[in-house]
Amino acid sequence: MPLQIYSEIMPEKAWQQDLASAWRDSRSLCRFLELDSESPPYPLAFNTPFPFLVTQSFALRMRPADWFDPLLLQVLPREEEKTVVPGFVQDAVGDAAAEVVPGLLHKYGQRALAVVTGNCAIHCRYCFRREFPYADLPKSETRWKAAWDYLRGNPDINELILSGGDPLFLDNARLERFLHPLETTPHIQTLRIHTRLPIVLPSRIEKGLLEILSKFRKNSQVVIVIHANHANELREDASAALGRLRQAGCLLFNQAVLLKGVNDTVEALENLSRSLIREGVAPYYLHQLDRVTGTAHFEVSEAIGKNLMRQLRARLPGYALPSWVREIPGEDSKTPLAF
Repeated sequence: MPLQIYSEIMPEKAWQQDLASAWRDSRSLCRFLELDSESPPYPLAFNTPFPFLVTQSFALRMRPADWFDPLLLQVLPREEEKTVVPGFVQDAVGDAAAEVVPGLLHKYGQRALAVVTGNCAIHCRYCFRREFPYADLPKSETRWKAAWDYLRGNPDINELILSGGDPLFLDNARLERFLHPLETTPHIQTLRIHTRLPIVLPSRIEKGLLEILSKFRKNSQVVIVIHANHANELREDASAALGRLRQAGCLLFNQAVLLKGVNDTVEALENLSRSLIREGVAPYYLHQLDRVTGTAHFEVSEAIGKNLMRQLRARLPGYALPSWVREIPGEDSKTPLAF
């Protein structure tokens, strides 16, 4: 890939500077948005075990003075997180049972998933890995040897998925060192990266990263699965970051989660799909909420989801309609939900 297409992109360290300026206190974010945290319309929670974190870039896309802004609702800690609800558990997707060596999950026959870091640039309150034991992950590239040995010893695995946290939280040097064994593992033909950073920290999509992705495209198809839940997330610098990924030859898909108050209307889902298509991103999955401890207030019933999907199918062409799915531990793939 010619390097001149990246010539106008910000320097590598810009994203780390942007991350350093992220909000880590929800009261400060409320003041920025002209909201009085002493009189909210729903009870807020402070100093929660799952800490608060949101980037300035993401916050700048929120509507000021609106407690029900769909982006704000995704990140603002609420007292409802502390409510114990039957059926909501720490490991709702069966990660622990699928771990074959530290950090490497093998749930689906020809695909393996590496949880390469617990870090992210935003703490979404519905996160399905908010209770994941990240402290047990390998801490260096040499500690990942067991994972690569497993991948080499299983030639039926043709796709490696990087997840987290957010795998693009690794700096370029660490990411390249982690991926280096891919060059000598020819049966892995697809590298898939699940990341929210193009949306919440767009400056991460910089020249050095794009060069790494272009390098690995020589031997493996690079697929980027982003995570956006609302059309308002796909504006300004996020749109530009997606354009840079397209220029680098990556295939772009989106995974969303059906969230109460965020995107549980047919208008919101339609706008999301149409906005993704305009950005060159294929709507991939719409997930029924993973029932993780502390997330019950986000759940939309399957009955409502079914009605929404029926309406959405009548409004969108087939290529813009995401698959509505649920993750069921032990199943060989995501389970499509009928509508």
